[in-house]
Amino acid sequence: MTRRLVIGVIAGLTALSLIACSGGSAQVDFSRQEQPAPSAVTTTTSAGVLRLAIASVLSPLPTSDLYQQLADYLGEKLGRPVELVQGKTYAEINDLVKSGDVTLALVCTNPYLQGREDFGMELLVAPQVGGGTVYFSLLIVGSDNTAQSLADLRDASFAFSDPLSNTGRLAPLYQLALMGESPETFFGRTIFTYAHDSSIRAVAEGVVAAAAVDSLVFDYMVKTEPKIATQVKMIQKWGPFGINPFVVNPHLDAGLKQQLRAAFLEMDRDPQGRAILHDLLIDRFVVPDDSIYDGVREMRSYLREQGLGP
Repeated sequence: MTRRLVIGVIAGLTALSLIACSGGSAQVDFSRQEQPAPSAVTTTTSAGVLRLAIASVLSPLPTSDLYQQLADYLGEKLGRPVELVQGKTYAEINDLVKSGDVTLALVCTNPYLQGREDFGMELLVAPQVGGGTVYFSLLIVGSDNTAQSLADLRDASFAFSDPLSNTGRLAPLYQLALMGESPETFFGRTIFTYAHDSSIRAVAEGVVAAAAVDSLVFDYMVKTEPKIATQVKMIQKWGPFGINPFVVNPHLDAGLKQQLRAAFLEMDRDPQGRAILHDLLIDRFVVPDDSIYDGVREMRSYLREQGLGP
């Protein structure tokens, strides 16, 4: 099977250290990294290749090979090559799904809801982790930080992951709004790292005082890099929220959509599939009720009423 891995590079601490220490908001600059042009990607090539998109924001770079295994597994079940595409932002992934330039994608909860509003983005399946289909936003600080809650972080430096991230931006933005605050009025400095693992490392290395991160990514990093648990600590936990789903364009061929869904749903009953699920820390894939995302819908609605939301 022919395969090609296109990876959007996750920001490292070297890039983070170049961010100015003055007040206001900064962003990690990806402009110098080579990225595939979205317009050059198509759902199927002449060879019938399907494309699976994963956002760098959600998946730590070391797990890219695991998602390649998932892509190869789907390819075997469908009898067609599946190419893994890792985009640098959620907005980029949503655009690729909207245009049909990728066949399916793993996205965050907030981009899923944004995509549903924009073009009817459709949920295909979602992972079940630890027996449930929920995850949390974790507010983390350095291990020696005395802060006990978000309220203790006034004038501190703070890392958001992606502008569309639920756990990495929407949840803390909502908490600030409940306090009558915004990032501009509350924090001394904010940055975007464009990856949850980069946000965690930014706190661990003292680049910023605090960050809000995806609990699934945090748990994965603690398991694979135990040192992280000695460098950062969680001081607040927000949620639960409906888990990040795999999505497709609503106009994707119905037959192909059914084949993809069946391949996901049968993974836990297949030895090869179970091995991949184990490595990804996923129990199995399910088709959840869309109501599990209502909590995030409520946050989006509230923030819009305050003139702060998407």
